[in-house]
Amino acid sequence: MKHVLVTGTAGFIGFHLAKLLLSEGFRVHGYDGMTDYYDVALKNRRHQMLLQNPGFSVTEDLLENHEKLKQVGDEFQPDVIVHLAGQAGVRYSLENPRSYIDSNIVGTFNVMEVAREHNVEHLLMASTSSVYGANEVMPFTEVDKADAPLTIYAATKKANEAMGHSYAHLWNLPTTMFRFFTVYGTWGRPDLAYYKFVNAILENRPIDIYNHGDMYRDFTHVDDLVRGIRLLIDVPPVRPDNANDIEDGDSLSPVAPWRVVNVGNGDKVRLMDFIDAIEEAVGKKAIRNYMPMQKGDVPATWANNDLLQKLTGYRPKTDFKDGIVRFVEWFREYHGK
Repeated sequence: MKHVLVTGTAGFIGFHLAKLLLSEGFRVHGYDGMTDYYDVALKNRRHQMLLQNPGFSVTEDLLENHEKLKQVGDEFQPDVIVHLAGQAGVRYSLENPRSYIDSNIVGTFNVMEVAREHNVEHLLMASTSSVYGANEVMPFTEVDKADAPLTIYAATKKANEAMGHSYAHLWNLPTTMFRFFTVYGTWGRPDLAYYKFVNAILENRPIDIYNHGDMYRDFTHVDDLVRGIRLLIDVPPVRPDNANDIEDGDSLSPVAPWRVVNVGNGDKVRLMDFIDAIEEAVGKKAIRNYMPMQKGDVPATWANNDLLQKLTGYRPKTDFKDGIVRFVEWFREYHGK
């Protein structure tokens, strides 16, 4: 029975991953700072649900508290660490950039130290599609250069990838970084656009549509995302004997057991089509407030997910219309609307 330490279990993705791992018989210890970036009651509810499974235990503290994180590692003795916690949100990074340095840089370093000290079989850490920044050639592939981040959020995640590579090289620590693409689904984050859209439509408030709706996103259902992570746990990178052995399209480092993998639906969807699907699922038209592009935002994201399929045999498959129907049903039940 493998021990998996998952950071961010009170969060949207961490909750779903922990639930999946527990259903497969893993022992899971969660670690979450329970910050008030959004409704803490929602985070508490997620933890309450996970704690109904005897295979789950949790520590609620900040990533920046290295002593506490070290204590958790010493007591739980993880075989695998999946690091999902951190300060999220492209737009919030314009308001409070320091929180991203504290959580995403210092906190991630602390997690890497625990992974090194316990010589874990595999360290997996969340990055983001935002690292592709100003790239315009799509779909984005893992071997593309990603040296032009447009926000401090994206910059911290790019830094995490580089930090992970250095530890993989120095300590032979198998490390997989995954770049997420526009995740949505039940038990989601209230700061995300689709969540805000549904809430506003039900309350007869206008929704803000940036870049006048001329935007495209690779909407990835959270169930598909965590299935991809679960399968990647079983595929730790191996340092190659010869750089020439690395196959085309594989982001495996020539000098470290380190790899970056896109986890996205692989389908570029027009934002207006996504909003149409929300209106249909809610049964009500939105009051649309068209706005200019927000600072730091990008007009389009689109994942090439060939490497994920090659490594795991899996490719995300949830159609965004089906995913939205499921979310609206959950939203109405959870909020009583």
